[in-house]
Amino acid sequence: MTRISAVCATLIRMRLETQAVHVGRKPDCATGAIAQPIYLSTTFLRDEDGEYRRGFSYGREDNPNRSALEQCLAAVEGGRRALAFSSGLAVLTALLQGLEPGDHVLVPDDVYYGLRHVVADVFGKWPLEVTHIDMTDLDAVRAAIRPATRLLWVETPSNPLLRITDLTAIADLGRKANAITVCDATFTTPVLQRPLDLGIDMVMHSTTKYFGGHSDVTGGALITRYDNYLFERVHKIQMYGGAAPSPFDCWLTLRGIDTLPYRVRAQADHALTLARRLETHPSVEMVHYPGLESHPQHALATRQMSGGFGAMLSVQVRGCAVSVAARTKLFTRATSLGGTHSLIEHRASVEGPKTKVPQNLLRVSVGLEHPDDLWADLDSALHS
Repeated sequence: MTRISAVCATLIRMRLETQAVHVGRKPDCATGAIAQPIYLSTTFLRDEDGEYRRGFSYGREDNPNRSALEQCLAAVEGGRRALAFSSGLAVLTALLQGLEPGDHVLVPDDVYYGLRHVVADVFGKWPLEVTHIDMTDLDAVRAAIRPATRLLWVETPSNPLLRITDLTAIADLGRKANAITVCDATFTTPVLQRPLDLGIDMVMHSTTKYFGGHSDVTGGALITRYDNYLFERVHKIQMYGGAAPSPFDCWLTLRGIDTLPYRVRAQADHALTLARRLETHPSVEMVHYPGLESHPQHALATRQMSGGFGAMLSVQVRGCAVSVAARTKLFTRATSLGGTHSLIEHRASVEGPKTKVPQNLLRVSVGLEHPDDLWADLDSALHS
């Protein structure tokens, strides 16, 4: 569990682009190598008196590559401490394990389907009391809070309908209820949205997506704005439960962060271009993208997000959505998001028969290809 080190103190006042390149990195003192070595050792040398003054004892508990990644994650998110995990779902699982049986949790009704499975299939027997609610309806959230409410989970923009939740208002409701607020900010990263600055207690990411950025490493992260009991419990659960990322995974993710601000902004620009064109296409019924003036929460998104509205969009088409996806040539039909190449998927097929996702909806992750080429591919698929 990493605090931002004294070495990084001067970088904290610098801008995100600088932090993304420098925090957690320094030339290797043994060789002068600019790129950090990958430390594969599972165990570390004790001092003669039995102490670990170098800071590392066992690979499951910490590692130099993991420590470097956690320092960088905390800095770019504007948090106090960070934990790197083996996956985004590992973060979610540890957070729920940190609660007490009988605790009440509020989660969005439009949310990543993996969260639904963890809540229902893994923790249904805990038991945790879970209420799925429209988090964009603050009156409904207020009414759903109970004396036993301990966690308010927010996902904004939501997956896959791109709904926007008022983070400042949710943070205020959480404080009044003495509940921890956590925002899944995977879709935006700190480049476009900074939940901790808006009062949210903790932020989680599937670093598999934009932080890694190249579809070649799985990981997750939890960053906290301040010390709290749930973060401490999550750390212990990770340490003894073993949900730690490998040194190579940490190294790859940290390398991906170098270019994070520039990749995310370019991808968001491309997504806005495509969303505007899709909105007027005769074969499109609806486009879900917060950057469009037609989005019902566009004004809130404009206040809450900066530098773009994200690289994720969903489109409801007229006709068979599966056939449209099958006709694309440049888009890759695959699950996930945040990589350099664009992906498209029929989300209802992914989530299964119990999904509430419209059958004509395609979720699109926009990559770094030229937007005109992406548009030509989509337009052809829609017209065929």
